[in-house]
Amino acid sequence: MVFKVVISEKEESHQIEVDTNERQIIGLAIGDELSGDLIGLDGYTLKITGGSDKNGFPMKKDVEGPRRIKSLLSGGIGYKPKADGVKRRKTLRGNTISDDIVQINTIVTEAGNKSIDAILNPSTDEDESSEE
Repeated sequence: MVFKVVISEKEESHQIEVDTNERQIIGLAIGDELSGDLIGLDGYTLKITGGSDKNGFPMKKDVEGPRRIKSLLSGGIGYKPKADGVKRRKTLRGNTISDDIVQINTIVTEAGNKSIDAILNPSTDEDESSEE
């Protein structure tokens, strides 16, 4: 199972492709906290804020479970109306991570000792320190 995990830290964001056979990510919901050790970020704690499935439908916190539904929306996640009072029926994914989820959006709640850049790109930090 391959997930694209988008990690937002203040104004920076990083994208990691995680090929995990562990079932610890499956079953987590929006708002749950995830250990960074599962995706290679030692010492970090990440909070799940959303995601999207294999067809591009966004996850919504209000929809329980991993199911896909059609909901009447007047704004918010999944629909941005062009005028006030406009409603539209849109397809949304539930708040639980399943095999159909491709992208997981997260924010950093606890940072580790190293920065995310240093963990993801160790060669660039070594190159910068050797130039000095």
